[in-house]
Amino acid sequence: MKAIAIDDEPLALKVITHLCEQVDFVSLEKTFTSQSEAVKYLNKYPVDLLFLDIQMPVKNGIEFYKMLENGPMVIFTTAYSEYAVEGFNVNATDYLLKPFSSERFMQALEKARNEWNFRKNQTTQSHLMIRADYKLHRIPYEDILYIEGLDDYIQIYQVNKPKIVARFSMKNIMEQLPGNLFIRVHRSFIVPLKRIDSVQYKSLQVGDMTIPIGETYKDEIQKHF
Repeated sequence: MKAIAIDDEPLALKVITHLCEQVDFVSLEKTFTSQSEAVKYLNKYPVDLLFLDIQMPVKNGIEFYKMLENGPMVIFTTAYSEYAVEGFNVNATDYLLKPFSSERFMQALEKARNEWNFRKNQTTQSHLMIRADYKLHRIPYEDILYIEGLDDYIQIYQVNKPKIVARFSMKNIMEQLPGNLFIRVHRSFIVPLKRIDSVQYKSLQVGDMTIPIGETYKDEIQKHF
């Protein structure tokens, strides 16, 4: 896994660098004390994992992560325990409370490795696995009509089946879906390419449902149609 670390404390970055050197499945490519410099790097060199401090001078680490398009997995690090729930609400891989032990850090890395392997395997699968209503649901890609985002939740509409509501961001669910089968057409909608019946200037048709096309996503849709 390729990773970077972002923290305004140089000593904290040294600790993460040292711990990453102890394992052979993580390559810490670079460290940053500046969020803006980290964004410039990520735009050129995407990574699989972020180590991200929450309490930073310019922007809260959680808010910073939310603004990243196609964000990588994230392990939040902070000295403030009150951020834990908010961290997991953005589907963080783990949350490390400073000062953390090397054992606890390795535990977080193992979680990241498992998630990374799962994401790679998803590209060869024919279905989506998602937890909702205290169950793990297996949803075949073929059954998905469209996905709608509502704040911190998504609604997965299926063919001749009840919709599934899960606590997930649109960004993270898009990362779980194969890009050759699904496309995001609006900040609130993801659709399977094969379900699109027609495309107009500001909307597209999926069966009886008219779905708006967001200004940000017009160029991507044009590439496909």
